[in-house]
Parts: sequence; C-alpha cells; structure tokens
Amino acid sequence: MIQSLSAKGHPYDNFVMECFFKYLKKEETNRRSYSSFNDLNLCLFEYINGFYNSVRPHSHNNGLSPNQAEIQFP
Repeated sequence: MIQSLSAKGHPYDNFVMECFFKYLKKEETNRRSYSSFNDLNLCLFEYINGFYNSVRPHSHNNGLSPNQAEIQFP
C-alpha cells in the first residue's frame, strides 16, 4: 500500500486517507501478523466493513460511524 505522495509530516494533499491509514495501522495491521495475502485481504475487508464504517465513531460525523451518518443524511 502507498499512503500518499507528500513528505512525512506534511499530509496536506490527502488528509482523509492519511488519517484512515493511521487508524488502519494502529487498530488492525500492527496488532497482527498475516500468513498470506488472502488472510490480509480478508482482515482488511472485515476491518473496513465490519468495524471502521459501521461501528467506529468519527469526529467529523459528530461521533457517529459513517454508516450511521449516511442513514441520517436527508
């Protein structure tokens, strides 16, 4: 995975993705080891769809998960 094209400490070109990758590493990939690419792929899918989008609160959404915020969006 390649996070961004900016230099370290200057995440201005892609702040949203820099933030996502920060939490992906902190909450998922740095806590585990993977035996295969398929294992990694499955874990990333489960993290994004099973936790990050549906459970994890985001400050930008006033403490709601992305799925909850989308449901409330008129």
